[in-house]
Amino acid sequence: MRLTAKQITALKVLLHLAGFLPLLWLFWAVQHGGLSTDPGKDIQHFTGITALKFLLATLLVSPLARYAKQPLLFRTRRLLGLWCFTWATLHLTSYALLELGMQNLGLLGRELVSRPWLTLGMTGWVILLLLTLTSTQAAQRKMGKRWQTLHNYVYLAAILLPLHYLWSVKVLSPIPIIYAICFVVLLAFRYKKLLRKTGYKGVFMKSE
Repeated sequence: MRLTAKQITALKVLLHLAGFLPLLWLFWAVQHGGLSTDPGKDIQHFTGITALKFLLATLLVSPLARYAKQPLLFRTRRLLGLWCFTWATLHLTSYALLELGMQNLGLLGRELVSRPWLTLGMTGWVILLLLTLTSTQAAQRKMGKRWQTLHNYVYLAAILLPLHYLWSVKVLSPIPIIYAICFVVLLAFRYKKLLRKTGYKGVFMKSE
C-alpha cells in the first residue's frame, strides 16, 4: 500500500521533531550536567553525529522510495537535507567557539589548512551550504543543467564527511567505522549513476 499525501505530511512533522528534539535535549544536558567532564567535546561529537544521521537519511530516501515503491517519500528529501545542514553548521560553530574560543576565531583558517580532517569537514560543509542555498525549485529553474551538476556533489560530501569523522577520532572505535560502512552501502546503490553522473534528482530539491 502506498503512502498518501496526508501520511507524508505526518511523516514530515515527525522528521522535524527528529531534527529539533535533539537540540532541546542538548540544551537540557548542558544546563543540568548531563554531559561528561569535557562538555565541549561532547557537544561537538553530538552535533557532528546528528548531521551524519540526517545525511544518511537523506541519501536513504531514493533507494527506499524506489524499492518500496513509495514515490511520495521523495517529498521528505529536502527537509532531511536542510536538517543535515543545520546540524553540520552547529557542529562547525561548536568547534569554532568551544575548541578555539571566541578570542581565537582567527585561528580557524590556519586550523583548517594545517589539519587535514578539518579540511575534509569544511569542504563537506561548503558543499552542504551550496546545496541548501540552491534547494528551491526557483533555483533549479534558474540554474538549469548546472543545478544537476551541483547537486551531484552530495556524493562527494557523503565521502568527505565520514572520512572527516574517521580521521578526527584519536582512538578508533566501531562507531565511526559503522557510519563509514553505512555510507559505502548507500553509495553502492548509486554506483551506476556515479559513473554516468546523470539521471539523479538532487537530494536538497524542494519538495512539493
